[in-house]
Amino acid sequence: MLGGSYWISLLRNAIGAMLMMAVFLLLDRPRYPMKRTILFYIIFGVFMVLGFSAWYVLDWEGFVRFAGLACMPPIGIFCGLLSEDGIYLSLYKISLGFYLLSVCVFLGVDISRLLFHWNMWADILIRILLAAAILLFIVKQFRKAFFERLDFLQGELDWFSTVTLIMSVIMASFAAYWPADRDFTLYGMVRIFVTMSMAGIIQYLIFYLYYHLGVEHCYRAEKQLLEMNEQFLYRQLELERKSQEEAARIRHDVRHHCMLIREYVKSKDMDSLLSYLEQYRGDTESTRPQRICANRAVNGILKAYVGYAEKENIQVTMKVDVAEKLAIRDIDLVAILANIFENAIKGCLDSGKDQQRIHIDISQKGHKIVIQCRNSCAPDVHFRGGLPKPVKGDGIGVSCIMRTASRYDGETDFCVKDGMFIVRVLLNQPV
Repeated sequence: MLGGSYWISLLRNAIGAMLMMAVFLLLDRPRYPMKRTILFYIIFGVFMVLGFSAWYVLDWEGFVRFAGLACMPPIGIFCGLLSEDGIYLSLYKISLGFYLLSVCVFLGVDISRLLFHWNMWADILIRILLAAAILLFIVKQFRKAFFERLDFLQGELDWFSTVTLIMSVIMASFAAYWPADRDFTLYGMVRIFVTMSMAGIIQYLIFYLYYHLGVEHCYRAEKQLLEMNEQFLYRQLELERKSQEEAARIRHDVRHHCMLIREYVKSKDMDSLLSYLEQYRGDTESTRPQRICANRAVNGILKAYVGYAEKENIQVTMKVDVAEKLAIRDIDLVAILANIFENAIKGCLDSGKDQQRIHIDISQKGHKIVIQCRNSCAPDVHFRGGLPKPVKGDGIGVSCIMRTASRYDGETDFCVKDGMFIVRVLLNQPV
């Protein structure tokens, strides 16, 4: 810190608060409309700058030692409350903003000390130029890449990664925000530069590590979906084979039916003929392919899994009422229903109950599709973060349901009630 009056402190604090909040906002999905969010940011920023500037006047030494580190919690809490992103992603963004602010402070103070003879206006100018360059880089280069990877980061960042990130940034930032006892030498400056660089490398590695973990998780989910589609096709082929066998049987029996009908006609036994024809009509009705609903994709996937469940002696009941054509892609409907039914069958088999049941309810209300599945389950189903914790495997089916529903601004809910596992999915059809 190169000192200066209250107004100089006000200017420095304004640069720092603006940089941290601008970095967060540029990488954020705000909870409120952008104009309203910016207004909140401006109001909070003004109070934040005035408060820290008053601290500078009242306790200069304490301000120099603690102000840099003390700005992170209030700004982080404020920005996090106005963000729709999860807590881990918000902590990542505020840590990034704090790290960039630390870089500006370090370079502003030490460059002005080495090259401009402790000139405080050189320090301020360097900070302004660095802040402008950072924000320009984020807008032109980093922001698009960040949002393209945002869903992967949202799903993969956890407590361990966030704590590691924050601790590395704080330890590096001590070099920039604890200058009172620092020996201003070229060696010391290089040492601090290396420390700050290592913190930046850690940020970069965490960003790309968890991004690639998210991509890998996505690929695994897509692989599972392809495997489920393959099983679905096999089951469809099995149904088709049975239909062909039934058609061949009917063609084979037609000759016998014709011979018997001819005999009834020759003997003019019309009562027996009518009774036989009625029996034949009932037989053909019973072999007619089952039609669950008008939508071909939903009808096909449900038929396939109903047959699979019945082979496992699972009782299946359904109430399905959807239109023939929906604004939701068939592949997404298949992904959701196949994963729901697959998990329901597995839950029934794991339950160990004598009577195993699955009930599927699919309804359409305006532009919304509501899917609910209830199935028998084991009494020791555990949840973590509101999601069922898989006993075996990695729970990709649940994440696939959630990710597919999110494409349609949908909602998912999982719970256990009265010994039944319940899945609810709400999808909003694009208008």
